Amino acid sequence: MAIDPKHTAVVLIEFQNDFTSEGGVLHDAVNDVMESTGMLDNTRRLVEVVRAAGATIVHAPITFMAGYGELSEHPYGILKGVVDSSAFVKGEWGAEIVDALAPQEGDVVVEGKRGLDTFATTNLDFILRARGITTIALGGFLTNCCVESTMRTGYEKGYEVITLSDCVAATSPEEHENAIKFDYPMFSEVMTADAFTQELQGAMAAR
Repeated sequence: MAIDPKHTAVVLIEFQNDFTSEGGVLHDAVNDVMESTGMLDNTRRLVEVVRAAGATIVHAPITFMAGYGELSEHPYGILKGVVDSSAFVKGEWGAEIVDALAPQEGDVVVEGKRGLDTFATTNLDFILRARGITTIALGGFLTNCCVESTMRTGYEKGYEVITLSDCVAATSPEEHENAIKFDYPMFSEVMTADAFTQELQGAMAAR
């Protein structure tokens, strides 16, 4: 898969304090996998290269108003877990994007993410197509949930999809590894952060 920086976006899904940072209400659930892969440092280094290459950085946080009025009265599954833990409340520290990956000038922050698939309730597809993006590289939380849901829809919508295997984390090593081994290759090209940045730098050198 050729990576042209002009037509490439890295989509950072839910790099928010409730996941990434000590004191975040969901941090303990993902910390073991985060540490085993070094995903936060990997992503920070990757973003620096991506910006220098002129590719697009897209931040995709999930937020809810206090009381979770955007959801059904009786949520279930993963969204029930969000409500029960009081995670990602708009305006609170836990919902803020982690400082290490804070949006910079030229980055895009999509609005309206309320569920698993980043395309479903946001303006992501509009933004990507308006900017001529044909390749998306995905990182974030959770490996087997929001990242995988976004990956599948990106594939269906005709994007060239890359998943960054060491820039994602889940609530257990088993869920993380199974998604990367069995699901990701069906709907994306699986690459490490280093492999992706090498491809990007190679494209820059060939200009």
